[in-house]
Amino acid sequence: MSERREQEGSAMRPGPAEASDQESPGPSSVETPDGPRAEPRGGSAAYLVAAGIFLSRIAGLVRQRFIAGALGVSLYSDAFNLALRMPNFLQNLLGEGTLSASFIPVYSRLLKEGRKEEAGRVAGAVFALLLVLAGILGLVGFFAAPLLVTIGAPKWVGEQRALTIACVRIIFPMTAVLVLSAWALGVQNSHRKFFVSYVAPVLWNAAIIATLILFGRSRPEGGLTAPAVAEWLSRLTVALAWGALIGGVLQFLIQVPFVLRLERSLRVGWAPKLPEVREIVHTAGPAIAGRGVVQASALLDIWLAGLISTGSVTAMQNALLLYMLPISLFGMSVAASELPDLARERLSGAEQMRERVNSGLRQIYFFVVPSFIAFVVLGDVIVGGILQNGVFGPAETLQTYVILAAFSLGLVASTGTRLFSSTFFALGDTRTPAKVAFWRVIIAGVLGAALMFPFDRIHVNSELALGAAGLGLGSSIAAWYEWWTLRRTLGGKVGHVGAGAGILTRMFAAAIVAAAAGRAIAQFAPIDSPLMRAVVVLPPVGLLYLLLTGLAGVPQSRRLVNRVLRR
Repeated sequence: MSERREQEGSAMRPGPAEASDQESPGPSSVETPDGPRAEPRGGSAAYLVAAGIFLSRIAGLVRQRFIAGALGVSLYSDAFNLALRMPNFLQNLLGEGTLSASFIPVYSRLLKEGRKEEAGRVAGAVFALLLVLAGILGLVGFFAAPLLVTIGAPKWVGEQRALTIACVRIIFPMTAVLVLSAWALGVQNSHRKFFVSYVAPVLWNAAIIATLILFGRSRPEGGLTAPAVAEWLSRLTVALAWGALIGGVLQFLIQVPFVLRLERSLRVGWAPKLPEVREIVHTAGPAIAGRGVVQASALLDIWLAGLISTGSVTAMQNALLLYMLPISLFGMSVAASELPDLARERLSGAEQMRERVNSGLRQIYFFVVPSFIAFVVLGDVIVGGILQNGVFGPAETLQTYVILAAFSLGLVASTGTRLFSSTFFALGDTRTPAKVAFWRVIIAGVLGAALMFPFDRIHVNSELALGAAGLGLGSSIAAWYEWWTLRRTLGGKVGHVGAGAGILTRMFAAAIVAAAAGRAIAQFAPIDSPLMRAVVVLPPVGLLYLLLTGLAGVPQSRRLVNRVLRR
């Protein structure tokens, strides 16, 4: 799915995060109807979130490999990607990011205070509100599909426009279902249950993959005319839209039994006048504004990409799929697992919060720094190994690699701001992240628009241009503006925050050496298969980084090795 700022959570356990990056102490259990249940520690919770996200992202990569092999970089893939992005706007606007700032803190507070009946009524009332709101917006989107496509891709005409409209109308009802899926995630996270909600998108991806496999059996063989092939590709694109809709339903339904087991006092009903519901709605306003700004940025990128060469929307989406992998695995997992702790114990003191933030940053950057270096130095190996097959060839791989490298320049900043935003939410401040996000969008839009046309004159071949790389550079510069501004503002509230220059230097040095070794292997290893080249090159890079950081005394390396050995 598209880039999101989901930072779910509910509350913070007592005890500061130590500067040595040891896991914070916390309560050993929490009472449930079935008796005491062990709560995961901060590090364990982050690993549970990361494990769920990892599985869903791997499924997403497999999905994208299938789509790339079938549709390549074409008007059909552009149509499907744009149609998928439009309902995602509403999903992300009303979903995880907003609920993390409004519903989860209030619901978690009720649970902590033992007010289980009230918590169930509040959860049910929020469910009803989201169902009505998302349903109305979904219907509006269905009937307004032609207008939305005109706004989103004004240069698209003929078959490409008609196909995109058809896909938008099929996919848009998925919005309401995925918003409810985000509500289910919020309930589970508030109960300190992380894995199922984050692994549920595997079913969404699986439905699309199954559609490709089943529909692919009817793929026309050689000897057919170009119009016949085009007709089949159009039908495949529409089938993928239906697969996405079915997958969205499955993603929600798989979570329902777990929600009902955790929240046995759930009472779904229309109760907007409940004090807690009114508090949630009041807090949600600035959060929705902030999410709206972020999603407007995503739509702006799609709109700008639609103004340049055909295939730019797909190439950018392919690059963002890979770019989002470390953000989701490491930035979001830590932010989601830390927000519950930060929210519960924000009154414990600024020093405690600062140490927890700094420890979280070190945990995030230990994984994100090598990801950034790998995308820049070994991006062609990564893209080729994951996407190159079928009609997606070396030229498409090179195009995606350049665009990925441009976006990756802001990767370290983007992941850090996830944790900064969670800290602001825990402090009850949803306005600051929204305001800073607004200016980030302005900067990214202006710079991206200025850079994309010059880059669009640079071609990989006669058909594939690099215009989306200009959008990537603009986005990266804006990401660093957001990181710097949030860090400075947060420092005024809790004191200086940062991972530390010394430990970052050791991480970067180890990542550069490891990536250089991987580049040497890729250059001299006689391997023709892109997939096998990635299999041979990437694992040694990761192991070498782990070894070098361990030798350099980076605590996160030792902790990771110890965790693996304990298992």
